[in-house]
Amino acid sequence: MDEQGHETQDARYSPTNIRATWNGTASVEDASRALGVSRAKGYDLIRRGEFPCRVLRIGRSTRVVTASLLRVLESGEPEYGPSPRTPEQS
Repeated sequence: MDEQGHETQDARYSPTNIRATWNGTASVEDASRALGVSRAKGYDLIRRGEFPCRVLRIGRSTRVVTASLLRVLESGEPEYGPSPRTPEQS
């Protein structure tokens, strides 16, 4: 893919564009791409409880909360996922 196409793809998943164009929830596929991982990896992280954003399961559908995704993209810190282990848990 040429550089211009790559820039266009990256712009689609920028926090500015997400804030302007996405709804309150996003598909796992789109949220995973915004985080730089594949759809399969995103679903794997959700299944293990390690996806860094808030996830809603509605019936058989799984959605990612857009506001949570934006906070993760802007801060670089996960909001959800595994909690840090204390020495007693090891």
